[in-house]
Parts: sequence; C-alpha cells; structure tokens
Amino acid sequence: MRTKSKTRILVVEDDTTVRLTISELLGDEGYDVSTANDGFDALLHLQQAIPELILSDLNMPQMSGFELLSVIRRRFPEVLVVASSGAYDSIAVPTGVIADAFYAKGQESAAELLEILAHLIRTGPTRRKGESAPVWIPRNGKDHDGKPFVVLTCTQCLRSFPFTVEHEASGEVLKTPCIYCPHEVTYIIDFSRSVNSPEKRAAWKAAFLKSQKESSEATLSRVKAEMAEPRMTKSARLQNILNRT
Repeated sequence: MRTKSKTRILVVEDDTTVRLTISELLGDEGYDVSTANDGFDALLHLQQAIPELILSDLNMPQMSGFELLSVIRRRFPEVLVVASSGAYDSIAVPTGVIADAFYAKGQESAAELLEILAHLIRTGPTRRKGESAPVWIPRNGKDHDGKPFVVLTCTQCLRSFPFTVEHEASGEVLKTPCIYCPHEVTYIIDFSRSVNSPEKRAAWKAAFLKSQKESSEATLSRVKAEMAEPRMTKSARLQNILNRT
C-alpha cells in the first residue's frame, strides 16, 4: 500500500493560481508533488519520472486533459488518474473521460479533493486489467462533399486512415475496423469544446480558492485553540488516559 510520503503526484493545470494552490495543498499533506501547465508539458515530465498518480484538468490549451488521459491510459496504464473540471454537474467520472476518479471543481471542497486522492491511493485503479484505452481524435473539417471527417491511426498497425462521421461529438466511446489490418480501433471524437465554458471556469476557480482558504483558516484556528489549552503534566496526561479506558 502506498503512503503519502512516498506517493508522487503530477498536477496538470493551465491556471497558474489553481496549479500553485493545489501543489501547496498536496505538499502540506506530505505528497511529493510536481506540476505541468498542459498535456504536452505533462508528457515531457513523464520522460523524466513516472508518478504514481496524475491529477489533471480537462480543459487546457495545446493538449487537453481529455487527450492526455487517453495517452496516459495507453502508455502508462499503471498510473492512477484523477480528472478534474468545473464544466460538469456530476461528481461521477463523466462519459468519455478516461480516469479512475473525478474531482468536480466548484462543487467539491479542497478537503474533498484530498479524500478522493487518499481513497484512490488506498484502493487502487477502478479500471479492468487489459482494458483498451480509446484513441482521442479531433475533427479534421469537411471533405469535398461537405461531410465532416476524422483521421484515425490504428493502434495495431500504426497506419492512418480518414473516414466520415455523421453524428455530433458527445464523448461516446466508438469503434471502427482498420482498413489495413483486422484490428478494431476504439476511439472518442473530441468533444471538449462542448463542455468548456469560460463562465464556469471562472466560477469554479473562485469557489475552489475560497474553499481552500476556509480549510486553511479552520486548521489554523484549531491549532491555536490546542496551543491555548493549559499544558498537562506527564502524570496528569497518563491519568487522563487511564480514566478513558
């Protein structure tokens, strides 16, 4: 079983204030914390060291958390993953998000984030062994007939091929046969824009920072109260323990 002092956590978050706040919060809990500001930066960190757990925002520039977690699941299946976002109303792992747990920014407090991480570290990953991670792919525009299409790379033969998609991107896990080999490719079409809202991001950021400040103030008040209590002699403390047993 992992312990806090030995658990390395990589925090992937594009908002500087939130990234530093979460890093400080986890560091105070005894975790070994490193940070990255987007998906590409996280992959660079993974070339240097593999953490036991990754806490990643979903809506980020360059490489989103959606795409990053798809890569993590395929290349580093042993790494625990917690996704975080303020764009969802549910605290359950949203459809299309490849993670072991989910932290709903703005709805859950900093203390609840710590409990989510501690619980996952205690219990381990929720996914089944041998589960194939879907490929995360963006829409590539429209073909000469005006139909939307995507380009998918087969995870078996590594050849890429285009195909037409008629439905809207929704986070649904889909499958299609490779045109070059017998392999069936599992994929998700990028739907991050449909859940990314500047208004929601601003709201959850304010709520998260407020909850973190309140947690820190409560801890400080408790420590001050304990320090203000009269000190007991060793014999008195022993008698107090005996009286309770």
